[in-house]
Amino acid sequence: MSDNSYGKLFRVTTWGESHGPSIGCVVDGVPPRLELSEADIQPFLDQRKPGQNRFTTQRQEPDQVKILSGVFKGLTTGTPISMIIDNKDQRSKDYGDIKDKFRPGHADFTYIQKYGIRDYRGGGRSSARETAMRVAAGGVARKVLSDNIKITGALVQVGDKKINPDNWDDNQINKNPFWCPDPEMVSQWETYLDKVRKSGSSIGAVIEIRASGVPAGLGEPIYGKLDAELASAMMSINAVKGVEIGSGFSTASLTGEENADQIRIINEKPHFQSNHAGGISGGISSGQDLVVRFVVKPTSSILTPRDTIDKNGNETEIFTKGRHDPCVGIRAVPIGEAMMACVIADHIMRHKGQCG
Repeated sequence: MSDNSYGKLFRVTTWGESHGPSIGCVVDGVPPRLELSEADIQPFLDQRKPGQNRFTTQRQEPDQVKILSGVFKGLTTGTPISMIIDNKDQRSKDYGDIKDKFRPGHADFTYIQKYGIRDYRGGGRSSARETAMRVAAGGVARKVLSDNIKITGALVQVGDKKINPDNWDDNQINKNPFWCPDPEMVSQWETYLDKVRKSGSSIGAVIEIRASGVPAGLGEPIYGKLDAELASAMMSINAVKGVEIGSGFSTASLTGEENADQIRIINEKPHFQSNHAGGISGGISSGQDLVVRFVVKPTSSILTPRDTIDKNGNETEIFTKGRHDPCVGIRAVPIGEAMMACVIADHIMRHKGQCG
């Protein structure tokens, strides 16, 4: 399993499994003399950690990050930054009954097909537990970014219940358990997810990540397109099944006149009259807000019996005990923000390396 790293100049490698003793990451290429401590990273991990409300898994993990290398006297040294989080609340016994069965929708079957062995405890490497280290790396990436770059994530759809974009209010996002920017949707999602949770089932979601203040000129015109690498970063998050940039798939219903992001000069600066392109044209940032949305499938581990097979090819049924998110998309918001930060940091460094 060699593909555990992403990024070119700002490069992140993660390691560890859901029920192993620890998880960790190495962030390489970070410029020297940046102020950095665990206190800069911990707030982002606190946003992602499980067990914070009844709508997420009740696994209790403090997710306390420790920096092992690459920082001296509060400053980055330019050498690899290694970070670790100890796993505290594994319940591997919850998975004993399914160690020989394949959970439909999970990576159990495909891991066996590829490697001939799998860690059945919580999904091992395929668990969303791995994403904690992406969030830690995102905290480092934000140190590389200018203070003018703001990254904001929000949940915009749960099941078939969508927010009203006209009600979007950044100030509401941190005031509810869903990262919901539409205050009118919060109570509906609460009622809906309570029913899903109590039934032992799960539901999918759509997350939107925006980055404002991103300079024009980031990205490469062909193989290193900024939108392609953002899409790849979001698709690498466990349980993500689709990504769109800007207006995305809805552009199929627009005419050329409607889709064109027309430009005028206001206060002696270019001004776009719309942002269907999501802040990226020809693979290169335009200076507008970057807008990315991704869809997270329903959690595969559910209490309802499902048809499957075991490792010997026998047909059987399976249901999964343990502690699982009724909507894993809720905790995906800070993960999407972290991936956005890492990609932008990498492209800022690449742009400076080529263009000064």
